[in-house]
Amino acid sequence: MTLTKKISHQTKRLWLLITLVTFTVVTIAACNPSNFKSTATQIPQLVNSILSDPKTFNYALSSEVPNIFSLTYEGLTTENPITGEIEPNLAESWVVTDNKLGFIFTLREGLKWSDGEPLTVDDVVFTYNKIYLNEDIPTDTRDILRIGESRALPNVQKIDNRRVQFTTPEPFAPFLGTLGIPILPAHVLKESIETKDQEGKPIFLSKWGVDTPPDEIIVNGPYKLERYDTSQRVIFQRNPHYWRKSPQGESQPYIERVVWPIVESTDTSLLQFRSGSLDSVGVTPDYFSLLKKQEKQGNFTIYNGGPATGTSFVLFNLNKGIRDGKPLVDPIKSRWFNTVEFRQAVAYAIDRQTMINNTFRGLGKTQDSPITIQSPFYLSAEKGLKTYDYNPEKAKELLKKAGFKYNAEDQLLDAAGNRVRFTLLTNAGNRIREAMGAQISQDLGKIGMQVDFTPLAWNTYTDKLANTLDWDASLLGLTGGLEPNNGANVWSPEGGLHMFNQKPQAGQKPIEGWEVAPWEAKIGELYIQAARELDEAKRKEIYAETQRITQENLPFIYLVNPYSLSAVRNKFEGIQYSVLGGAFWNIYEIKITN
Repeated sequence: MTLTKKISHQTKRLWLLITLVTFTVVTIAACNPSNFKSTATQIPQLVNSILSDPKTFNYALSSEVPNIFSLTYEGLTTENPITGEIEPNLAESWVVTDNKLGFIFTLREGLKWSDGEPLTVDDVVFTYNKIYLNEDIPTDTRDILRIGESRALPNVQKIDNRRVQFTTPEPFAPFLGTLGIPILPAHVLKESIETKDQEGKPIFLSKWGVDTPPDEIIVNGPYKLERYDTSQRVIFQRNPHYWRKSPQGESQPYIERVVWPIVESTDTSLLQFRSGSLDSVGVTPDYFSLLKKQEKQGNFTIYNGGPATGTSFVLFNLNKGIRDGKPLVDPIKSRWFNTVEFRQAVAYAIDRQTMINNTFRGLGKTQDSPITIQSPFYLSAEKGLKTYDYNPEKAKELLKKAGFKYNAEDQLLDAAGNRVRFTLLTNAGNRIREAMGAQISQDLGKIGMQVDFTPLAWNTYTDKLANTLDWDASLLGLTGGLEPNNGANVWSPEGGLHMFNQKPQAGQKPIEGWEVAPWEAKIGELYIQAARELDEAKRKEIYAETQRITQENLPFIYLVNPYSLSAVRNKFEGIQYSVLGGAFWNIYEIKITN
């Protein structure tokens, strides 16, 4: 999950967003929004840069940001980023029936797709039964819809043209929130689901790639795709059939066009914002002081939402499996990585406060939990969460306890005399991430480990993490939200984002000898138990236990939670900045005043 976290869908999809942020060299001229403003100088528009090209226009097949879906699709419900409450969206209301196992949703009247076709219950039933719940479609969305130990899926049935019923096999507390996932158009996609290619797979799997003409992408959100120029920009235009209206009956959204220049360098984005070419920019710690001095002169405001909702962490490859007769991880290294004292020693050896002071310029907090601090299910250190404050001597004690030793040069050796050396990967081009990795390498060097820090190009990196599984350690991040169950596919051993011990996913080569540790299985079981528990106090205790287990066993070694900071031009009226939704979560009601 950057593997960063700046663009989040209102559906709180922690599970979906591996957010690896990738960077390549671009020139200012190539992506400068002024190059295309001349054709739209009179059109109210919002110009925000993104870090890389979208990978697909097919929501069901997407697991990365940036993506277009926060602007183009909506679901039955949505989470209010200010209150955290689940609110009606495409559904105007719902009732709970059958001892809290049934949910009947009533759609709003007059809903339409961007091509003018009616949006009906048939689209809802198609979206769930034929796409999200269809085992022939390799979508991460299915993971958050699985319920209970059996991992059963809900039943979805049409009642009439405006009402649809979802029935769960057992109580499922997060269910309303999960139904924020987008509804997709049956009249456009049905044939691609039913038609198979030469391998017997639905041609849906190649539907709506980034080479699809924009007018073929049919949506229900406030904006539709107008144009996509590879490595240059994505342009959206107002969806004239969007359902929302103001209290006075005006059609929304008010902003006619949204432009996303693709700017694969944070330095270039900053330069473009300062020159007036961008309307908003994420404020990284190294830019904060400079921009704060220019707030009045540049006619913008820096919004601070407090600690961001995502996570950043180091993880080791704990997979003991064999593929094509070869261990995924060198067996010597695998023994180190699967020793809990080794992982705990690494946690104690990383000086996170220095990381905050130097890399984050003080604009962040240490992080110790997979659950965001804003969540009601977060367990604090004061209430018993184990933490790992910087203590290299403690790290060395743990290593010696686990059978490691030091030679005359103070180099760390295992019991068999092997030098402890491994490679730490991250995505290239993110200066904050690269600075974090460089410090981690230095910190671990102080306890005798040799860490070869290696930032990789985007495609190479993601292939190792999700496909070949050929890696030692990695520096990553995941997006976050209030509902822990949205991370179920991270913590379920079968989950698509269970990256520290990844089971082969659909279409991948099999792995022999893949095994799950008892503590790992326990976390997965607790997530199932918490999801079926309707008493919030009991749910909190279950999730507290998951946090205690993760911090004891450290599948992820959590690092720093930076503050959520964005600079936005003062020409926008209606900004309600939220750490959960950013500056433009309510874009449908934001106006341009000058």
